[in-house]
Amino acid sequence: MPHHRHKAHWLGLVAIGLIAGFLSGLFGVGGGVLIVPALTLLLAFDQRTAAGTSLAAIVPVGIVGVLSYALNGSVDWIAAGLLALAAIVGAQIGSHLLNRLPLQVLRWGFIGFLVVVIVSLFLVTPTRDAVIDLTVWSVLGLLALGLVVGILSGLLGIGGGVVVVPMLIVLFGASDLVARGTSLLMIIPTAISGTIGNVIRRNVDLPAAAVIGVTACTTTALGALAAVAIDPAVANLLFAIFVAAIAVQLTVKAWRSPR
Repeated sequence: MPHHRHKAHWLGLVAIGLIAGFLSGLFGVGGGVLIVPALTLLLAFDQRTAAGTSLAAIVPVGIVGVLSYALNGSVDWIAAGLLALAAIVGAQIGSHLLNRLPLQVLRWGFIGFLVVVIVSLFLVTPTRDAVIDLTVWSVLGLLALGLVVGILSGLLGIGGGVVVVPMLIVLFGASDLVARGTSLLMIIPTAISGTIGNVIRRNVDLPAAAVIGVTACTTTALGALAAVAIDPAVANLLFAIFVAAIAVQLTVKAWRSPR
């Protein structure tokens, strides 16, 4: 990346931050699902740097998002702690693999991941009053889920909310708001862990991450307010359409790029 970045580059980062922040609050995701493709499609970042930069930008977003949901009582602190413990380990594995896997594999991996997200959204019919029951099996399940999400976050630059939210609803019986609040809390330590690994391996554009992260924080609370106002089924459908649009664009790009 050249040092003499023009104004358009910085404005692009600000725009990505504002939109990612709102979506992050609305859907309980870190925003990596939007940040990674936006950096690769709009600002010509390579997949590795986009993933590393996105993960760093997610940290402040997660913090603001959690506060918004916690005020509402929509965070399961124990579940989030279990997820985060395993995810921190996973994130180190993921950021280690990031340098080992070819860019084309990472690119198609991200697209495949988005497809799984879309499908899982249609399996979910969230209710507003469900809670997570802690049993031996659910604790082991949360740890397993956390590990997988951590690896994905280190590898793809996502906070993992897009996996955690539907899984908490489908497998663990959480309400959609609790799933989102818990997911955002888990994202913070995961993203910090992955980012440390990525900084060591030089896969992060820190100035870009700072701009996206700080601007995203300004719109996250708005998104969280909107989440409470919108019917869960409608929100799910909107999110599925949004993710599908990104997946299509990335597929076209991956197809055209040299093998």
